[in-house]
Amino acid sequence: MEKSLRQEIILNEIHIHNRVLLSDLANILQVSIDTVRRDLKEMDEAKKIKRVHGGAVSMGFNIYNEQRSHIYAYENKAIIAQKGISLLKKGDVVLISGGTTNLELAKLLPQKLDLTFFTPSLPMAIELLNSPAKNEVIFIGGKLSKNSQLSTGGSAINLLSEIKADICFLGTGYLDPLNGITEIDWEIAQLKKAMIAASKKVVSLTISEKLNTINRYKICDINTLDVLVTEMDPNTPKLQAYRNQGLTIL
Repeated sequence: MEKSLRQEIILNEIHIHNRVLLSDLANILQVSIDTVRRDLKEMDEAKKIKRVHGGAVSMGFNIYNEQRSHIYAYENKAIIAQKGISLLKKGDVVLISGGTTNLELAKLLPQKLDLTFFTPSLPMAIELLNSPAKNEVIFIGGKLSKNSQLSTGGSAINLLSEIKADICFLGTGYLDPLNGITEIDWEIAQLKKAMIAASKKVVSLTISEKLNTINRYKICDINTLDVLVTEMDPNTPKLQAYRNQGLTIL
């Protein structure tokens, strides 16, 4: 496979899932990890992606900034975020993880909803604090994952066990009607399980390109979700398998 095609596939995977591992890319491309490592180094130097230990992240995912040009499928994510906002009620306690679509929801929040946010995501906490909407923000502390900028480990999970949020916006990288929601990182999978347990309603805001994808570590069955929000028309045939699992589709 030519280098230009490899790097196009790599960039597409990173855009869709925000973070990818060297080993996964090597499997997808059917090349050595050293080949992928060289491609990522070249793409990082060209500022197309950001290399991290063991893989890479998108330019819009791992760093806090206002440059929406770095956000893949920004228009679709803005549509999804507005749909997600429609689920909020005045005074709600909201549990929210990171990810570019969830961050877009935070950017677009209307004022005067008087919400209380709990988040284990450092970029999300910063975004919420900078929002013109004056909501209460509580950071769920713990060991910070350098690659995802999420708090993980026992401290974060223990804090989550002490709350019951009205609604959870769960950042999801991989969703499949049969295999459920999965993650590439074990500790993040455990954190997200705790977020689900700490919430009355669980919502996934996701671009449609993430549908029907799977990875290593299972978080939950797909019917653990209450609401699936994409940029598509809720009645589109691509969503039928999720509708069959009892999810509300927006």
